[in-house]
Amino acid sequence: MLRLFFRIFTSIQTERNLKVAAVHRSFCSAASLPASVWSGFAVKTIMEPKLYRPPPEVRGMTSLDKEAFTQTITVPALRVPTGVLNKVVKSLRKATIQRPGVPRVVQDKEESSDFRLVLLDPHRGSSPSFFSEAEAEALRSFSVAEELQYYELRLTYHNLKSEEVLEAVLPQGQDVTSGFSRVGHIAHMNLRDHQLPYKNLIGQVIMDKNPGVTCVVNKTNMIDSTYRNFKMEVLAGEENMVAKVKENGVTYEFDFSRVYWNPRLSTEHQRVVQLVKRGDTVFDVFAGVGPFAIPAARSGANVLANDLNPESHRWLQHNCKLNKVEKKVRTFNLDGRAFIQGPVKQELPVLLKGKANVHVVMNLPALALEFLDAFRGLLHQETSCDENLPTVHCYGFSKDDNPEMDVVERASRSLGFPLKDQCSVHFVRNVAPNKDMMCVSFTLPKEVLFSADYEQTEPSVEPAPKRQKCEEATDST
Repeated sequence: MLRLFFRIFTSIQTERNLKVAAVHRSFCSAASLPASVWSGFAVKTIMEPKLYRPPPEVRGMTSLDKEAFTQTITVPALRVPTGVLNKVVKSLRKATIQRPGVPRVVQDKEESSDFRLVLLDPHRGSSPSFFSEAEAEALRSFSVAEELQYYELRLTYHNLKSEEVLEAVLPQGQDVTSGFSRVGHIAHMNLRDHQLPYKNLIGQVIMDKNPGVTCVVNKTNMIDSTYRNFKMEVLAGEENMVAKVKENGVTYEFDFSRVYWNPRLSTEHQRVVQLVKRGDTVFDVFAGVGPFAIPAARSGANVLANDLNPESHRWLQHNCKLNKVEKKVRTFNLDGRAFIQGPVKQELPVLLKGKANVHVVMNLPALALEFLDAFRGLLHQETSCDENLPTVHCYGFSKDDNPEMDVVERASRSLGFPLKDQCSVHFVRNVAPNKDMMCVSFTLPKEVLFSADYEQTEPSVEPAPKRQKCEEATDST
């Protein structure tokens, strides 16, 4: 009995496959098909191939040949009277084809002025019915027959997404990089070794597929943690490194090749600035081009902003003028310790006696925790004031299994004072596998600020010896 059933099933299946083949031939030759033909097995056989994949001949291409990506595919279409065209397109918005640069409505194959073809999503064909109940009801209300036709669609390089192009070109099984950081008109990429032979092609694709990007660069070495910038090579486009960006309503301009800017930190910049009130004072120890300092000044704070990099200092001053806060920001071009033991030390005695809050921002995650020792014994005891001690926001990277505990312990060692239960730790972002960026905030203990056990040395404007090239500085400002 079981064998008989199997023979009957095989016969039916063979006959069905033959029908499918006939349907496929007629589909490609010129006949229109009723909706029922598109359902079930027949539709799956016709539509499931990767219609949007570029031809296999492009694999391994290192110099972009856009013409090589051209192909013709067959997609379903619906013949619609022009009088109800807009209503039908609106009702079928989830069923229409979605391709960059591909129109949803094309000329009827008979070139009739009374009809148009609405191109449909070919992947819809694997469902039991091509149209949902709501879509079918809408078509009936507009007196549009549910008869699907074919349309030969010519796809080109311009109709493909960047990840589709790169996946077709790069070796199979290798990671495909289509992500980048956008800095004004510049797309900044971090290519891996296996992607370097294709770097110029990748750059061209990224520029082609992202409107407004006119320059694509790749980082070529580690960040120099002294000046927080890195060398880069232009993969595609113009060699104009002066970018203009807008973050949280503030405009910045800078030479991206000579300063550091991280577009992924806009939320963190905003979070800290929102803690600052009008009349407060902010000491920005590693200010960069001003993403903390300038918004704080715009909110009414008095700001002292410092950066060791002469280029960052120059663009910081430029951005203060650009945003009309130059009278609210005093800028310095010093090493972090020199800034703390110089301008910060000079201003604090008066500020501690006032009522406005004082914030110290230390955003150099690779090294900032080590600079906390500069606060030891910074002031003499007679200037002590318990009511208005500064709030420090210090950033650090951690690869520890418990990053919160790690940054607190490191900050405590640098201060020479236990911060456990006397600080808060904020997770900023994951910068790499098993590597987090954290912000530890605390009130600077009077036992540290007025410590007699730590003898202050004369501040130096030269960078400390330990501030050498360091890969972990890549996510500083």
